[in-house]
Amino acid sequence: MIKFDSFGPEKIFEVYNPKIGMHGFVVIDNTALGPGKGGIRMTPTVSLTEVSQLARAMTWKNALANLPFGGAKAGIIADDRTISQQKKDELVTAFAAALKPICPSLYVAGPDMNMAEHEMEVFARANGSLQSCTGKPKTIGGIPHELGSTGFGVFQALKIALKHKKKDIKNIRVAIEGFGNVGWFVAKYVTEAGGKVVAVSDSKGTIVNQKGFDFHKLVQTKEQKKTITQYGEGIISKTEDIIAVDCDVLVTAAIPYLISEKDLPKIKAQFIIEGSNIPMSAACEQNLHERGVLVVPDFVANAGGVISSWAEYIGKDKDYMFKVVEENITKNTEEVLTSAEKEKKMPRLVAEAIAKERVLKKCVTCKV
Repeated sequence: MIKFDSFGPEKIFEVYNPKIGMHGFVVIDNTALGPGKGGIRMTPTVSLTEVSQLARAMTWKNALANLPFGGAKAGIIADDRTISQQKKDELVTAFAAALKPICPSLYVAGPDMNMAEHEMEVFARANGSLQSCTGKPKTIGGIPHELGSTGFGVFQALKIALKHKKKDIKNIRVAIEGFGNVGWFVAKYVTEAGGKVVAVSDSKGTIVNQKGFDFHKLVQTKEQKKTITQYGEGIISKTEDIIAVDCDVLVTAAIPYLISEKDLPKIKAQFIIEGSNIPMSAACEQNLHERGVLVVPDFVANAGGVISSWAEYIGKDKDYMFKVVEENITKNTEEVLTSAEKEKKMPRLVAEAIAKERVLKKCVTCKV
């Protein structure tokens, strides 16, 4: 069910092409700060409710990052594991064409789950405007998200969280949910910094090795055997068991609503860095906060992707992008965690208050 309030959603677009079976939608949550910015996810279960919640998260994320974007999100209902690349391109082409009346004037697209730089090129060409989306290939002026901007940003948030509690990353055990674009880069940066990745999950399961994984071997295993569970050294269990791993830091980097209320007693981590969008409800975060678990909210930790999008949107290169991602997320995470400790509130409430204040300054129809 979509929830409406004084911030939005402002507009909801649902499009359908019966000839090829394309069914998708865009939720433009709020445009007070600029055109709605948010990625397109392609999954067989994506829904308007899910997309509307993600669009709201983008409103706060863009505001907190001080970007001239509003919040939006899009979805295409399809299972890319069961269709050809040609069919996938047809769906993206039809979706992009259907959005011409609002894109890029009101909505600027980008990659999300199962959508990458190739699909963004297809989208831009079908839409007729290179400004219609970000995350495009470098050959057409893009900064591909495959460079790891989101994962790099999540790692910056992780470092600040550890610093906030006076922890040394070299003594930290990290569990990572998901070994896609975000999880892959988080694992890389953690191991390069001397931290220990002790658990990783993917769609085939979770593997735990308290001695720590060799990052390069993990990558090789995933590429060659299509799952990290074939690493060869470690205890294998179900995908969802990543939540209960004995670790210091849990990084969520894949699916929404990973953690439910019934999972809370299983959590052993003292830090949760939300690299994925909406990995749990605010109520779950509050419960963990009361237990002393430090949770860095999604729209604080994973803003690297949209900061990269902004850098591309204004014509900058990847070096500029990485510099701004590091500066922006480091500053925002520090501000949020310091204020949260001072006010004795969970970080999400503090971050939302900062973001809301920035939106309210520009929004003529919003109210508290």
